Amino acid sequence: MNVGDIIPFGIFEWRVLDVREESSLIITEEIVEKRVYHSVRVPITWAECDMRKYLNGEFYDKFTDEDKSKIITVVNKTPDNPWFGTKGGEDAEDNIFNLTIEDVVCKYFGDSSNLLYNRGKNQIYWFQRKDPNNYKRAAMYNGELCKWHLRTPGRYQDRVACVGTGGSHGPGSAHITGNPVWVDPSRGKAHLWDFMGIRPALWLRTK
Repeated sequence: MNVGDIIPFGIFEWRVLDVREESSLIITEEIVEKRVYHSVRVPITWAECDMRKYLNGEFYDKFTDEDKSKIITVVNKTPDNPWFGTKGGEDAEDNIFNLTIEDVVCKYFGDSSNLLYNRGKNQIYWFQRKDPNNYKRAAMYNGELCKWHLRTPGRYQDRVACVGTGGSHGPGSAHITGNPVWVDPSRGKAHLWDFMGIRPALWLRTK
């Protein structure tokens, strides 16, 4: 197993992001579904949000007992938002989780840490539209580009950072200001873009 490999696990295909002696970090190659981050728009962190409960409950239970035995439980730290200081919250014990802004910008989809940690004038424009690593983060849902949730909070505590699709931010751009954790489903088809996708990650036991 090597970084960049696409492997089957459960009912999905996964991309290998990191390989260690006895485990590998994997993420679904495509977005698996659309879901709000939390059931209401309130200040929230990863440790408390409904998406975490879903991924570690109903979603986790889609795996067979054999597959579950290969999923490693980890304690995840969620750093504060690196631009706005919004609190990342308490550590969380996860089987399945969203990545952080640092994961997608600095570690696993090319290294754009210089843009993340050296914020300057018009940085949002240069980072979100001119980052050469954007395309590596772009992901599909049912044949179309789709935004996907991270677990880093956005500019405010009722927002969550994400990876974007296009428009003013560019496909695969890291959207540090974030989107609301909840959107009103009654807003209609014109606002379906508000429903971001899930691209789950997990640590897989390899020995």
